[in-house]
Amino acid sequence: MKTYLQLTRHNGNSPLFLAVEMSLVSTLRGTPLHVHAEGLRGTGKTTIMRSVKQFLPLITRIKDCLYNCDPGQPHCPIHKDLPQAEIAALGTEQIPVPFLEISHSAKIGTVAGSIDLGKLTNPSQPEAALLPGIIPQAHRGIIFVDEINRLADTSPEITDVLLDVMGTKPGRVQIEETGLPVVEVPVSVSVWAASNPDEEPGPLTEIRRQLSDRFDLVVPMGRPSTTEAVVDILLTNEAVKNEQSNGDRDLSPQEVKRLQKFRQDIANIADQSDLAMPEYLTNFLASIYINFNIESLRALEAITQAALLHAALRKRNQMMISDIMAVLPLVLYHRVSPATLTEIMNTVNNRMSSDEKTAYTVPPSVNKGGSSRFAQFFNRNSEKKDADTTGNDEQDGEESPPQKARYLRDALDSGVIKKEHDLS
Repeated sequence: MKTYLQLTRHNGNSPLFLAVEMSLVSTLRGTPLHVHAEGLRGTGKTTIMRSVKQFLPLITRIKDCLYNCDPGQPHCPIHKDLPQAEIAALGTEQIPVPFLEISHSAKIGTVAGSIDLGKLTNPSQPEAALLPGIIPQAHRGIIFVDEINRLADTSPEITDVLLDVMGTKPGRVQIEETGLPVVEVPVSVSVWAASNPDEEPGPLTEIRRQLSDRFDLVVPMGRPSTTEAVVDILLTNEAVKNEQSNGDRDLSPQEVKRLQKFRQDIANIADQSDLAMPEYLTNFLASIYINFNIESLRALEAITQAALLHAALRKRNQMMISDIMAVLPLVLYHRVSPATLTEIMNTVNNRMSSDEKTAYTVPPSVNKGGSSRFAQFFNRNSEKKDADTTGNDEQDGEESPPQKARYLRDALDSGVIKKEHDLS
């Protein structure tokens, strides 16, 4: 199988690589970032998301805790009230960041939790106890749901559980079983999902709009737009097939080394969380929210969270306007109409300097207000954009800020961004 770093990046899928890396960093920091990939079948949505399992960093939990309790902040019914001395006596262990999936055949007890039949039928010491489901066991990790539009249509009970999990950060899950007290467990888990809106039952926004809004980012997956990208995909797939015909193989030392380095890069970025959104930029986003009648305040929260993560992945020590521009389309894709998105992008673009406009012009497909919801929002060369990601070994010495970017303090002084009193 192809490793995450072997997957071909092109204009159509590079935003998803960015989104999953931002979400993984945010998950390691303890704050979920929910991502939904929408696109035509065969565009590699699930392949990209599942391949992240190859380089998941390690987390420390109380030994054998199915709820993945942080030793410093135990939350599960078993450990939350124990004194630190007893928790220390239990010991700790390291495990990869949990990555679990919810299938369409899953039952509500499997997802939330149910009676632990093993303990109940123990002949020596039977007891009634709860067995945590997929969601509690994914605490501090990721849950993946494929074809979430179909799940929302056919499994309203599981959808309601996801709404509780994604409604706040951290979320919560409630486990109910006859004869046992109701147990409510806090969960901090990033939900990743994929869907094809052109197939039945249709786009998630039309099936369960409330669930759609819970996703911080929605990534429109597109087809590769160059022959070079298509050739690279075909050649890589052919090489993988030849390897599989000769039996499964272990990763080469070079592949293992690259994945280990990438894993460490992600962990290091997650450890550095001193970036903050400047007040004047927060005021600017608030004015966009008011002026364009954006319905959900989650949009502003998602823009702030994603922009900070974008800057962190670029290994910068302060925010730039380019970070906002990079995440705006993904945050607003499912929250406003294409025409409104065009207006917002043009408004932000008009406040930028001429140099920044050169690098971050509004894509023609957005300017035209086209009806296609799969327009490419990122019109920069994808190969140049990919070079900025943490997975590129050649970027270890990257300097900040990049060429043609401006510090936010300079933008404030020049009037590109105005404070709240200037906008009134």
